[in-house]
Amino acid sequence: MDPSEVEFLGEKELVSIVPNFSFDTIHLISGSVGPFRAGLPVKVPIWLAVNLKQQQKCRIINQEWMNVEVLNEAKEEEKLSKLFTKMPSNHYIDEAQLLLSVASDDISDADSIRTAIKDIWDIRMSKLRTSIDAFLKSEGLHAKLDHLTAMEINSVRPLLPHALDQMLRIQTVRADFVRNVHSQHSENSQ
Repeated sequence: MDPSEVEFLGEKELVSIVPNFSFDTIHLISGSVGPFRAGLPVKVPIWLAVNLKQQQKCRIINQEWMNVEVLNEAKEEEKLSKLFTKMPSNHYIDEAQLLLSVASDDISDADSIRTAIKDIWDIRMSKLRTSIDAFLKSEGLHAKLDHLTAMEINSVRPLLPHALDQMLRIQTVRADFVRNVHSQHSENSQ
């Protein structure tokens, strides 16, 4: 899965909008949205909210978790924890990027929110690289990484299989070497 596919999944998350038009319920493959009444909030998928916002047909209501205080608390908790903490949204990075790119005028403290999300991303990526490094050095067979989001997993996906392949090659060469040393030792003993 590449980043655009992960973003596609994030676009399905719901967000509240306040439309400036009235329209009946729209029936989509993924479910129905609406009815739309001018001035009354309604929940829609992010992709639809972005589309309507670009057409200037709605105002996007800030997600509850897209709040500077909530994000700064999440950032501090992430800093203090050795493990990954649960994020307020499984697609926090995708949602924030999509919503802030089209609706920064609707979202108060948009720049501070961007900064907090970038800080959280950086902390989590650093923690993930450290975890992968420790895993590879320990020559582990499995690892458990709770609370990673799809985009975070996707960011290390290209690296991890290659690193694990290299570990397998090294272990195979080491096992062959040990086997050869033992067989030579056995031959010399006889």
